[in-house]
Amino acid sequence: QVQLVESGGGSAQAGGSLRLSCTASGDTISIYCMAWFRQAPGKEREGVALINTGRGSTYVVDSVEGRFTISQDNAKNRVYLQMNSLKPEDTAMYYCAARRTGCNRRIDEYNYWGQGTQVTVSS
Repeated sequence: QVQLVESGGGSAQAGGSLRLSCTASGDTISIYCMAWFRQAPGKEREGVALINTGRGSTYVVDSVEGRFTISQDNAKNRVYLQMNSLKPEDTAMYYCAARRTGCNRRIDEYNYWGQGTQVTVSS
């Protein structure tokens, strides 16, 4: 089993920055891919950034390209989401997720989820 705990959410003005952290514990050696998803009120949960924990390769969706960066610190079993140039439409609950095989945005293929951290961006 793997446990995921997010931190770093909060409020920011449009154009500002926040950094989210996700700390994994438990059977972390089994993790192949980690991701950040977000869910705004009334909308479906969507994957915004992925990282292959072995290769370090990353992917972000077009809507956050150039603004959000996903990275990892393997020594700390931690994944980060640096969010710059925030927009009001980035307001959502952000979730960290992990999976044992593959690396894509399919929600149903993630094995582990954190509780989420709220990000609110005001104009």
